[in-house]
Amino acid sequence: MTDRYATPIDGLPPQTQLLSDRAVFTEAYAVIPRGVMRDIVTSALPFWEKTRLWIISRPLSGFAETFSQYIMEVSPGGGSERPEPDPEAEGVLFVTGGAFTLTIAGTTHAMTPGSYAYLPPATRWTVSNTGDAPALFHWIRKRYDAVEGLAAPEPFVTSDTAVAPIAMPDTDNRWATTRFVDPADLRHDMHVNIVTLQPGAVIPFAETHVMEHGLYVLEGKAVYRLNADWVEVEAGDYMWLRAFCPQACYAGGPGPFRYLLYKDVNRHAKLGRP
Repeated sequence: MTDRYATPIDGLPPQTQLLSDRAVFTEAYAVIPRGVMRDIVTSALPFWEKTRLWIISRPLSGFAETFSQYIMEVSPGGGSERPEPDPEAEGVLFVTGGAFTLTIAGTTHAMTPGSYAYLPPATRWTVSNTGDAPALFHWIRKRYDAVEGLAAPEPFVTSDTAVAPIAMPDTDNRWATTRFVDPADLRHDMHVNIVTLQPGAVIPFAETHVMEHGLYVLEGKAVYRLNADWVEVEAGDYMWLRAFCPQACYAGGPGPFRYLLYKDVNRHAKLGRP
């Protein structure tokens, strides 16, 4: 496996370790550190063979309601012929370790660290690990919000290295976003991007907006502002933000600080429930 992207830690801490960690769940945000994503908190799914997963976010009434995010670990010989049970769900896969074969509507794709796939709703896809090492990838799911007159997007596969980061304005290229989807393409109702901040770079104001967020730290470290608190985060940590939670950060170092970012976009605010 590559060590570029963080993955969960095998096993449990020793009995001599003090019970002290950065895990926190508040009304505005949650921080799930890498150190608490251990074997004992894994789950299993129907129709997935030789697979376990960490469910690091799921819709919760009154908190974040639009998406779920899993870290999947598929052992050699494992995978699924029926991965997604919800025909209305779209998905994004991002590979952090190992390799596997993704088949979309009969076309196969070799998925390796950094590979990215978008899967529209009602798409036929399968996963197979024919290698000799576990495959680890993020699976972000959202129920697609269809709009009359807009067709659903097509599936595609790309990679972190195939997409050039776009620098944020007035940042001297120190803060950039790898955008896998054109922001002007209104067919998409979620974006899953990679944000990169160079050592010492900052998000210099408290972003406060309607989007829900999942932020998985792929590499590096930073001090992140979440609501009224400053928290330290590093590679392998996960932050889960409610809509309108203020957020900003200072990137630490010595290398880049990078995270996989989910956000819901391009749709009206729902006015009540059916």
